[in-house]
Amino acid sequence: MTTFITDVQNLKSGLIIFRRGDVQHRNWYCRIKVPSTSRYKTVSLKTSDVNEAKDKAFDHDADIRFRVRHQVPVFEKSFAEVAKEYSDFHKRLAESGQITMNRWKIVDSYIRHHLIPYMGNLQITSVGEDKWSEYPFWRKNNSEPVKKENKGFLRKKPRAGPLEASKTEAEKDKEDKKAVPAKDGTIRQEMMTLRAIMNFAADKQYIRERQVPKGKLPIDRARREEFTLQEYRHLHAFARKWIKAGRTEYNIWSRTMAYNFMLIMTNTGMRTMEARNLRWRDIDVRTDKSGRTFAAVNVRGKSKFRELVAAHNVVDYLERIRKISQATKPDDFVFTTSKGKPSSDLYGSLIESLLTESNLLISSSGSRRSTYCFRHTYATFRLMEGVDVYFLAKQMGTSVKMIEDYYGHITPAKNAERILQGIPGWEPIAESSGDKSGNVDGDGAGTGAKPQRKK
Repeated sequence: MTTFITDVQNLKSGLIIFRRGDVQHRNWYCRIKVPSTSRYKTVSLKTSDVNEAKDKAFDHDADIRFRVRHQVPVFEKSFAEVAKEYSDFHKRLAESGQITMNRWKIVDSYIRHHLIPYMGNLQITSVGEDKWSEYPFWRKNNSEPVKKENKGFLRKKPRAGPLEASKTEAEKDKEDKKAVPAKDGTIRQEMMTLRAIMNFAADKQYIRERQVPKGKLPIDRARREEFTLQEYRHLHAFARKWIKAGRTEYNIWSRTMAYNFMLIMTNTGMRTMEARNLRWRDIDVRTDKSGRTFAAVNVRGKSKFRELVAAHNVVDYLERIRKISQATKPDDFVFTTSKGKPSSDLYGSLIESLLTESNLLISSSGSRRSTYCFRHTYATFRLMEGVDVYFLAKQMGTSVKMIEDYYGHITPAKNAERILQGIPGWEPIAESSGDKSGNVDGDGAGTGAKPQRKK
């Protein structure tokens, strides 16, 4: 027993009360042995009256026994401790290849920069629906400063000319600290991480299952940066010239893989995680009752599995990849490097180069596009073709509400042909087959992929 413990009184086996010699007050403490363990819990009784201290000690002893019996945590942890434990767990997942390292870095950033500062020293057992529902308001009022360099696209600032007055350090610092409100989509992702941490805490029995917040997530009403039909046709045509302009055999091979990846993503609506996990064994080429070829593709993200269907043109793109790939066995990944290893970045730098050279990297709204824009393009083109939103949601592995919330900008003006069909002057117009070699939305996603004709 430590030297600062004084006036010890044994109340029963495993339960004592005592005072501390290293403090000035005369309040009592109790130490309780946790049943079926070798651990003890010390509690401040906050009273100097010995009889009151004894009563409180017995109450705390009974509470701990109740907790043990009903599998309620005895030792409380702070939200920060649990959040760090959650982040460390995901780092191990990234190191073992179950998620990408970039994904872990994003989650860890949410935790360190926003969730922990919001919760402060709050115990995990005290986090409730009120803290959950207040987070968007706190986040809007506590936005982070605008960064001069965009993530992944660092650019040097031009030096001040000889006649320019250079800014003082205070002025530069003031500019750097200028903040903008967080976007709804960002807040949504952070709250999804918060809920995941609480689920993690429930699994670890730090909290009860009912304590996990059930409130709705904020809706991200930001425009998805899809391509217009004209932009996609331009990109499709430019990409073929871009491949031919490759200077080395390796460069041509890499651009060809990136090009076919782009076509498959835009014609299936796959998520990038699903594409990264795709193996040859997941693809089953079939024919329908009319003899038309299509592919049934089993895709998986973090833990969920689903099936999507793809038109015959996607089968062609997959065959193009198979012909130049070093990995074509059933268990091999579809999207690989030149050495047959899984592509961790899914040709991200190549896609960026293609979008930059084709002047399509920045959308009309001023946002930077990424590989995820191909999924948004798929959804937009399908809706413009009049595909039922229920079937589209099933194909994309999402909800009807999400489709309606995120793609509400598919206005009647964009679907005028279908809405006005039958009105004089709006008779259906025969469409040409377009690009025979590509059959993407130069003639595929925008005008509807057409079934192959039997000879």
